[in-house]
Amino acid sequence: MATRTVTKPEDQTFEQKIQRARELYATGSEVGKAALEVLIRDLKSGTSRREPATRMSSAGRIGNRQGKVSELLVIAPLAPGGAERLRAMLELRDGDFSDTDKVGTVHDMRFLLLDNETKMLFATAYDGDWDPYIDDFAAKIPDGLDVLFGGIWEGWPGIHSPKVKDWIVSHQIPAVGWYVAHPDLTVKDITRLKRLGKAVDEFLDKVQ
Repeated sequence: MATRTVTKPEDQTFEQKIQRARELYATGSEVGKAALEVLIRDLKSGTSRREPATRMSSAGRIGNRQGKVSELLVIAPLAPGGAERLRAMLELRDGDFSDTDKVGTVHDMRFLLLDNETKMLFATAYDGDWDPYIDDFAAKIPDGLDVLFGGIWEGWPGIHSPKVKDWIVSHQIPAVGWYVAHPDLTVKDITRLKRLGKAVDEFLDKVQ
């Protein structure tokens, strides 16, 4: 039996990628096909076709990285009463996640209830690699993680458990596509630039 050679997307030419996209969209909606042709036209003209600042690479054990920023998305089943506990915890915090600043690498966090509130999606963007990120939470705000996930996710072993990293990996879903506006800026970089900008504004106000 002949062996079939599979061409990886990164090994395909631009024209081959166009052909593959057209073939796949041929069985889709007319709206999608029309929009694809607009995108192809823009890419060919150079309107959208430029070398990205970074490309996705590995964040370590699991997940992806763009420059200095990595992504993590976990979907796991809720424990009985988990949705109510999540809401109560978020209401108690009232938007105050200042304890997360102790970690110093977290760009954002999102919480979504799925499938008639039987699962929770947790997504975050952070600086650096996967293992140090989990280690930082365990060292700096362990109670914050355990109150967030301990009574909410089914089977959460606890942030200090030797099984916690394997548990996270078993529920984490790496992104197949991901855009970061400023992949070269860490949380510390952004904070420093904000302070610098504020100082410059204050100086300009005084000299005017």
